[in-house]
This record gives sequence, C-alpha cells and structure tokens, in this order.
Amino acid sequence: MDYKQTVEYLFNSTPVFEKVGASAYKEGLFNTLALDEHFGHPHRNFKSIHIAGTNGKGSCSHTLAAILQLAGYRVGLYTSPHLVDFRERIRVNGLCIDEQYVIDFVENERDFFEPLYPSFFELTTALAFKYFAEQKVDIAIIEVGLGGRLDCTNIITPIISVITNISLDHTMFLGDTLAKIAAEKAGIIKHNVPVVIGEANDETRPVFERVAYERNSSIVFAEDSSDIVSAKIDGLCGIDYITTGYGNFKGSLGGSYQVKNANTVLHVVDMLRTRNINLSTANVQKGFEEVCRLTGLMGRWQTVCHEPLVVCDTGHNDGGWQYLGKQILQPECKTRRIVFGMVDDKDIDHVMNHLPNDAAYYFTRATTHRAIPETKVQEYGKRHNLHGNCYGSVAEAYEAALSDADPKDFIFVGGSSYVVADFLEHLQQNK
Repeated sequence: MDYKQTVEYLFNSTPVFEKVGASAYKEGLFNTLALDEHFGHPHRNFKSIHIAGTNGKGSCSHTLAAILQLAGYRVGLYTSPHLVDFRERIRVNGLCIDEQYVIDFVENERDFFEPLYPSFFELTTALAFKYFAEQKVDIAIIEVGLGGRLDCTNIITPIISVITNISLDHTMFLGDTLAKIAAEKAGIIKHNVPVVIGEANDETRPVFERVAYERNSSIVFAEDSSDIVSAKIDGLCGIDYITTGYGNFKGSLGGSYQVKNANTVLHVVDMLRTRNINLSTANVQKGFEEVCRLTGLMGRWQTVCHEPLVVCDTGHNDGGWQYLGKQILQPECKTRRIVFGMVDDKDIDHVMNHLPNDAAYYFTRATTHRAIPETKVQEYGKRHNLHGNCYGSVAEAYEAALSDADPKDFIFVGGSSYVVADFLEHLQQNK
C-alpha cells in the first residue's frame, strides 16, 4: 500500500469517532494495554505533559510545544483531530511523522493488531508513542482524545497534568453535568504529579480538589492568579500581552478565548521550571509569537484572506462559542457572511444562541457521516432567526460567500472542526 491507501485502510478498517461517532468509542484500556505491551511500553522512554479539557487543548498543546522547542528540547506533539493530513496528529519539533513510517507501521504490525480490532484512536496512539520513542524525544505533549479517565492516552505518567476547562460536550460518554464531566477529565491526575487547571467553577472546582487531594497531587488554578496584566486583541494579528513574569509579547493566536489559554500556558511554564525544565523568558515570548510556524497549528481564528477578511475557527460547542459569538462581531465590515455547519453529537441550539441574526448564512455540511444535513442546519437556523441558503459542500458554500462578498465584507467559516478541515483542504487544492 502507498500512503494514501494506508490512511484509507486505517479509516476504513478501524472504528473512527470522526466518521461514525459513538460506535467508535471503546470504554476501557484493554486494547491500549495490549498494544503498549506489544511495542515494549514506548511511552516510558520520554517525559510527557498530559492535556485534557473541553476547549483549548490544541492551542495550549501547540504553544507549549513551541516554547519547549525554542529551549532546545526535542518535542513530540500528539493531537486530534487532524484538519488536512492524518500526519498532523503526530509531530516531532513541528514536523509531521514520515509517510513511510505510517506505511511500514501498518504493514509490519497489522497481523498483531487486526485480531484486537482496536479503534482508530487506540491504534493511532500506539503509533505515536512508538514513533516518539524511536525519535528519542525529550518530552512529548499528549492531548487526551475524549474525556480522560478511560482515554487510551491515560496509560502515561506525565511530569505535569493540565485540564484547560470544562463545558458540556460529549455528554453521552462523559455525563450530563459539569461535575460528572470534570470527574472524567480529572482521571488524568496521577499520584504525586502536579496539575494545572485552566478554568473552574463552583461545580468543577470541588471535583478537581478532591481528586488531587486523594492522589497527593499539588493543584494550581490558573485563573486564581493571572500573570496577564492586559491583553489587547487585534482582530487580524493576534494579541498583545503585558505580563508580570514574562514581559511584553505578541501572541500570534487570535480570538478573545486565547487570553485564558495563554494564562494556563504561563502557569504550566512556571511549574515546568520547578521540574528542572529550563525555559527562558525569551523562549516563552517567541513561542507565543511563532507557535503556528513552529508547530503547524491551524484553525484557531486563522486569517486566510484580507479583502474580504476571511477567518476560520474550529470552535464547535457552547463553551467555545461563548467567545466566538462575540469575536465574530468585532471586525468592522460591510456585511457579515457565515459559512456554518455542525456534526450530530453537538448542541446546535445552544451554539446558535451565540450567532448574530444580522449575518448572511451559508448553511453546509462537512464530508463526515456525522455531519448534520445542511437543510436541517437551516431549519435550526430559522428557529433562531438566522437566514441563508443551503449548500451541499463546504467548498460550494465558501465559494458562494466569496462570490457574494464585497472587499469590505467579513466571511467566517466554522461550526465544526470538519467544516474547517474541508475549507482548508479546498484552499490547498485551489492554490
């Protein structure tokens, strides 16, 4: 098999959450432990940082990776989902895993793993850990796939655990209250391993405190002591930060929600310094400034065009849209045009509460079986006084918005990671 055929095999022969949703979710670590033993426990060969949370995992993970790279460490980065290429999930110092490595892994190991019938994520996690060990990374930043307690990444013992925030998402697996979801995500807290909590509330804080106490883990709530004095948001060029501990710098990630992510990252850096990880102020500043270039991060208030202004963002749940809904009102423009679609396990009604009703909408569906049909998205929109036409693909919807747009208009593309993925792939194909 070539690389394309190998990726198709991975997607078609294993249950893939991105494609089929709930049926791909496997509770428990049986397969993960079997794969881990088969490959000789590769995760024990490098230090790790474990990151869970409803929103903000990707931004925090990539920013920390950039900072560590600049400090001279060889850094593995494991994230999900990918947007354009499967290899985005597994990087070392910003470079994607080699195509040939993916091909060889499947060809050489399929006789072992096929009888296990692992999920796509279980197999991908095993691939990542094996690759990081063979690449001799100093430290790997590992994003949780779903939840925490039973996530297959939870076999690691990190030097620091991070939980960015909690909001209602994946309730069918994690619980229907913030406290229940917090308990699942708190499952990544390990005995005697410190944990940084990005955001908490009256429901989630006691859960985190209880678990940390039971496991003798020191706990820091980042929002209790912000290192950020001020953050001036520039809709086109990121955020200008003034901090007490790391001076003044420009963060390249835009969107108001990044301010809380930045505060979380700075607290993790503080803790890393106490764990003999040498990070200078210059490393931190440049990491924030060049995170996208150093790590390949995409889809976080990403500007792709200026006339008209075109921005995409992967925010896909109520928690994320509490910020995005305000953010998309900020750019001055003649007409606001929104290319929008969602997938079927998300609370579309709550998200639509945050959408402006004075925008022109281009309702669409991503190329995933879980996408809500564009006609149904339109029906939801009408209930919220959101009006527009339907398009069978993200590419169609975007091209229609672009054709309708004046140079002074603003086009936003989002509602789902998969909408953004289709959008970026369309741009790549039409360069």
